[in-house]
Amino acid sequence: MTIQFAFDPEWMSVLTAPFMVNAIEAGLLIAVAAGIMGYFTITRHSTFAAHALAHIGLPGATGAVLLGLPVSLGLGAFALGGALVIGALGKKVSEREIATGTVLAFATGLGLFFARLSSSASQQMQSILFGSILTITDNQIVGFAIFDALLLVVVSLVYRPLLFSSLDEQVARAKGVPIGAMNVLFMAIMAGVITVAVPAVGTLLIFALVVTPAATASIVTRSPFAAIIVSCVLCLASIWGGLVLSAMFPTPPSFVIVTLSTAMWAIAKIVFRNR
Repeated sequence: MTIQFAFDPEWMSVLTAPFMVNAIEAGLLIAVAAGIMGYFTITRHSTFAAHALAHIGLPGATGAVLLGLPVSLGLGAFALGGALVIGALGKKVSEREIATGTVLAFATGLGLFFARLSSSASQQMQSILFGSILTITDNQIVGFAIFDALLLVVVSLVYRPLLFSSLDEQVARAKGVPIGAMNVLFMAIMAGVITVAVPAVGTLLIFALVVTPAATASIVTRSPFAAIIVSCVLCLASIWGGLVLSAMFPTPPSFVIVTLSTAMWAIAKIVFRNR
């Protein structure tokens, strides 16, 4: 069997279609949220927690389908609940790893249980796991915009203590920074970012938007603010580039987005390997 990627000569018309316009707008809003929090995820050594939160939201998503509620509502509720538990129980990195793994194991089993109770939930599993940015609705875009506005306000207010506690937790604690509050706040915001990003790439591929661009930015920059800006730009380039290439060569956008994001990281590692 041979796999062929046929070029679509009508790809420009695809890019102007309403569903693609929605995807492009959503990509911009998702890139802002994922880029900002991705940097703090890297510096706080919380990549496992970020990845786990997406899976912790799985039972909320399948349970929402079971009850006839919006998937994003259930996903966000469970992700936030898991984030608060992890943030409260895990004040140190080692403690966060244990708390994250425990909550993740329970949530995964609960998600599979809910999926078995309803055929609709089982059918939704693929879009939950792998995302479907081409089905983003106008209402979701409005929700993404509101979340981004709130995120920018909150981060601007707590930027210094959050950055301080992320870079050097012990010194920040000695200086009086409320480490526990910063942990809980960070995890709560991350739950919101995960809820925003999952429709684009799904729970399995969330690293492509939240972690990988930020990791690349940390390689090529030295200041925190520059790393955040570059992370947002790289995340946006992955999403928009994935949408364009998936229109030119009809393929699942999530796959192309992940490929571009990973390729940027690999190139940065090679070019800046001696830094």
